[in-house]
Amino acid sequence: ELVQFLLVKDQKKIPIKRADMLKNVIREYRDAYTEIVNQAGRTLQEVFGLRLVEINPKRHTYILVNNLPRAEGNHPCRGKEKAKLGLLTVILSFIFMKGNSVKDSALWEFLRRLRVHPGEQHEIFGDVQKLVMEEFVRQKYLEITSIPLTDPPQFSYQWGPRAAKETSKKDILNFVAKVQGKSPKFWTSQYNEA
Repeated sequence: ELVQFLLVKDQKKIPIKRADMLKNVIREYRDAYTEIVNQAGRTLQEVFGLRLVEINPKRHTYILVNNLPRAEGNHPCRGKEKAKLGLLTVILSFIFMKGNSVKDSALWEFLRRLRVHPGEQHEIFGDVQKLVMEEFVRQKYLEITSIPLTDPPQFSYQWGPRAAKETSKKDILNFVAKVQGKSPKFWTSQYNEA
């Protein structure tokens, strides 16, 4: 029952809370919580190739991470989801290459250069600003932090815990190198960090 619950919850890519698992599935078997979660984790791994990962030990929130090796470009999502993943990869690349944190104004300017305009309906992504600021943040791919003492308020973006679990700086640097037609070693500081 817990495996099914986790698979359904993961469809929206929103982190799964321990409290929800207890309330909706485990209920009166609270004492066996750890054992039940561990067994569900083993089943997810063996049957679906998914890993149950705790991304926030203080708040007890979890995500499912695909553990199966996949051929490059052969991602299991289709159409609109694949396009969103592409946009997310570009955003994560931009953040990493700019020192792991970027101001919102720099991010929006970068996206405008790619003809993805915040505040306008995009034919594939819909409301890009909402996608980035709400969906990617809610799914924990991105974290947004307000920059103190700025008027009007400004924000910065960093990688979220899901991004750090589902990809690596090395993979992102290899992606950038491939797009730019250069060796990953061209970017010395990023290469050393990756």
